[in-house]
Amino acid sequence: MAAKLMHAVQYKSYGGGPFGLKHVEIPIPSLKKDEVLLKTEAASLNPSDFKIQKGLVRPFIPRKLPHTPVTDVAGEIVEVGQGVKKFKVGDKVVALLSFGNGGGLAEFAVAKEKLVVARPPEVSAAEGAGLPMAGLTAHQALTKDAMIKLDGTGQLKNILITGAAGGVGLYAVQLAKLGNTHVTATCGARNIELVKSLGADEVLDYKTPEGASLKSPSGRKYDVVIHSASSAIPWSVFEANLSARGKVIDLTIGASNLFTFVLKKITFSKKKLVLLAISAKAENLDCLVKLAKEGKLKTVIDSNYPLSKAEDAWAKRINTQCTGKIIVEP
Repeated sequence: MAAKLMHAVQYKSYGGGPFGLKHVEIPIPSLKKDEVLLKTEAASLNPSDFKIQKGLVRPFIPRKLPHTPVTDVAGEIVEVGQGVKKFKVGDKVVALLSFGNGGGLAEFAVAKEKLVVARPPEVSAAEGAGLPMAGLTAHQALTKDAMIKLDGTGQLKNILITGAAGGVGLYAVQLAKLGNTHVTATCGARNIELVKSLGADEVLDYKTPEGASLKSPSGRKYDVVIHSASSAIPWSVFEANLSARGKVIDLTIGASNLFTFVLKKITFSKKKLVLLAISAKAENLDCLVKLAKEGKLKTVIDSNYPLSKAEDAWAKRINTQCTGKIIVEP
């Protein structure tokens, strides 16, 4: 298949936002050991895609230019490489592609077998494509760092989720409510009913004084805060609302929270700041897909675009506040 061409969207240099994206015809990629080739059925955009385009992680990512962006895809396997054991041609799957190589905004994509999971017919391609980065981030924050058991057992924990109508936040609310938790969430006024419908016990409009203060309407102190909102919140605001040994799991790494992280380590504070770095595992992605199959985890889709309009999807994700995932479909 490597001799044939496919439609893809790439950028040749850093920056440029949607104007930097170009539609090209390039060879369908060839496979290496332990890789599979997917016919892409859906891909979803993440904030990391735009950070890579801006050059914020160069020279490490991407590995080379021009670069075909996006890592979260769902599709059908059309070819398997040497050593692949779990999958065969015709299997429907969800995959997290390599950050270095990307490849999601194309008709075909290459994925490592170790980050591919089966997609049952109950989960659409668009729903599956929304899961990898956002879903895995929420899953790791809750199960590893917050130590929430998704079977509902364990001691009751009070949780605050900021940015609850974003890609990670919407999954975090749903996953948290599978555990023994009381969930307070923040989001914009237009999304309050949506976040409540996904299980949040209390929802604050972040633009109000009450929302800005993060105070629980029921007077609870938070054992865990999942901070996924894009806006910066001072540590003092979090600290005032934490329980005695509460922790903030921060998904928005920057200079100020790095300083706070170091300070809390040095002073041996009982209230902790945890900076989350995603460690993607197929077993966790498989867990998310199975929860979606069972109707316990919903992918909220903001909008769908054809690959021919990928730059419009890119522009919407950068320039507007989206509710849920933006999906691109070849």
